[in-house]
Amino acid sequence: MIPLLDTHQHLIYREKVGYGWTTGIPALAAGDFTLSDYAGLTGDAGIGGTLFMETGVDDADYQAETRFVHGLSKDPGSGVVGIIASIRPESEDGFDAWLEESAALGVAGYRRILHVVDDAMSESAVFRGNVRKIGAVGKTFDMCFLARQLPVARAFAAACDNTRLVLDHCGVPDVAGGALDPWRADMAALAEIPNVTCKLSGIMAYCAPGEASLDTIRPYVDHVLETFGPSRIVWGSDWPVIDLANGLADWIAVTRTILGDLSDDEAAAIAHRNAEAVYGVRL
Repeated sequence: MIPLLDTHQHLIYREKVGYGWTTGIPALAAGDFTLSDYAGLTGDAGIGGTLFMETGVDDADYQAETRFVHGLSKDPGSGVVGIIASIRPESEDGFDAWLEESAALGVAGYRRILHVVDDAMSESAVFRGNVRKIGAVGKTFDMCFLARQLPVARAFAAACDNTRLVLDHCGVPDVAGGALDPWRADMAALAEIPNVTCKLSGIMAYCAPGEASLDTIRPYVDHVLETFGPSRIVWGSDWPVIDLANGLADWIAVTRTILGDLSDDEAAAIAHRNAEAVYGVRL
């Protein structure tokens, strides 16, 4: 079994930081989602290691979250091989200090969720300049844009050409609405930017209720494979958000089927090799 490097593992520890965004989402609104929970779900699933992905915590808590998860990752049994930390490139105040502190914690990369803010944020000179600083210290930046924002993502990627960028969740296509266009053209245009990698994650949660299946997402997966190619795709679980579909075990099974249609080298690239190279980690 080819080991999977999960590049999108969220964790929820409500006594440590706040997760206001989970309010109103029944599957996520209560309880914790811990490393132990994840291990229980993936014990025989072939997960070789994980990258913790910042969980969109309340603004006051984003640095505390990174420090807390860094502590968890020190346990050899955690399975966490790296951290993608939250950061605020829109602000010059404190950016350099947090970049220095978090880099010293050994983070693999950073993310700022951009579908919850005005598009102008990522278009600003300050934001782009700070993301270029992330690239200058050899770290990645995960881009979290909606499908309608993909032209914004392309311009952003071209302006930050010194930074390895990862597009989360296949650009958030409208799978429930069956909308392939203009997502297809926009993804093809973004794939022309060589410093962008696409993350195969999240997509099952965008299906209509009761419709989450490989058949439903197949047109979107096939287009990502065609435009980015197996050498520029990484995999992520998006746990526990994947619970909005059929859960983690189902997504791993679907992933295994997708990889089974590829050559051994292509499957291994998507499963873990690309992520190791992009994020600078090792299983």
